[in-house]
Amino acid sequence: MSESRQSPSGAGAVLRRAVPPPALCGFLVLLALLFTLSYAVGAAAGPVAPGMHGTGRGGDGAGADDMGDMHGGGH
Repeated sequence: MSESRQSPSGAGAVLRRAVPPPALCGFLVLLALLFTLSYAVGAAAGPVAPGMHGTGRGGDGAGADDMGDMHGGGH
């Protein structure tokens, strides 16, 4: 019996294995597009709370002055 399916050989077979499926490429492009769009919408919307701004201290985050009325302890 002769085989009805023969494996392709040569440069064409190597190229087909190296290129990802079109569905995967489309998914990755769509993912990048949605990420870019959501980032742009978030940047345009601005901060989520009034008075929220960058620390400007090199990234150490919230200090005691940033706590407002949330000192706790009932003092």
